[in-house]
Amino acid sequence: MIPFKMKLASSLYATMSITFWGISFVSTKAVLDKLDPFTLLVVRFGIGSLFLLVLILALGGQLKIPLNYIPHLIVLGILGVFVHQVFQATALLTIDASSAGWLISFSPIFTVILAMLFLHEKMTLRKAFGMTVAVCGVLMVTTQGEAGSFNLALNIGYLLMVLSTLNWAVYSVLLKKLRVPIPPLVLTFYMSTLGFILTIPFLIRNKGWNEMALLSASEWTHLLFLGIFVSGVAYWYWAKALEVLDASQVSVFLYLEPIATLIAAVLLLHEKIFIISVIGGIMIILGVVLVNGQLLSAVHRVMMRFRS
Repeated sequence: MIPFKMKLASSLYATMSITFWGISFVSTKAVLDKLDPFTLLVVRFGIGSLFLLVLILALGGQLKIPLNYIPHLIVLGILGVFVHQVFQATALLTIDASSAGWLISFSPIFTVILAMLFLHEKMTLRKAFGMTVAVCGVLMVTTQGEAGSFNLALNIGYLLMVLSTLNWAVYSVLLKKLRVPIPPLVLTFYMSTLGFILTIPFLIRNKGWNEMALLSASEWTHLLFLGIFVSGVAYWYWAKALEVLDASQVSVFLYLEPIATLIAAVLLLHEKIFIISVIGGIMIILGVVLVNGQLLSAVHRVMMRFRS
């Protein structure tokens, strides 16, 4: 039986990861006027890798890993960093952010299915209902109730975005199943470093250093956020959450990503907020709570103790 405090901490880790990833859309939008998507990936994962290395050394951590687990790290790095980010960067060249946000909701569905097949996790009526409620909430947040705002026209961007969500589901299940015996921080460092190495050819092909020279201080601030918090801390916290919770339970936190994006867009880009988006956000949170049903009973126990 996993203690309630560990479950709560893991839920907070997953929430922080999703918050950073949600805000990343705003920071990415602020930088893409100067950088092409692939140069952006090189810079963010370069910054992320350097930050994680400094953090590991500052905490007195060890970089040694068992040689027989190197193939595991390579697979996780390729799937979770390189393939995932390249798919999304390419998709966002041809589809808008709201469509991408809606498609992200497929990832927890894929994860639950894969977790049932390979991790022997059970699908319950509560989980199914919670996922349905959350998907409806995602639709309300990302389309803002406007009919036709999500257009399923034939577009390679939609296919790539769906593939990225399937790829993320595979990554989350593998990360849980492989159980690489090294701390999540070190694991994240190696995956981020591998992603950085694999994206360098894009920087060379596009001569991205010419674009980097034109960046302002504000744009470098966005890049530092993307590198440190999005490519570094968020991946680290995601791995920590998967140490405790089931893959299907952690993946459902992805439904919170459109909420983080919406709040960041309102605060930083001064976009309008719609009542239907607020209702959709409440539905997403309700869906996450339903899927992570064990939290309900734990919270109830805490409340009962408080009253007594």
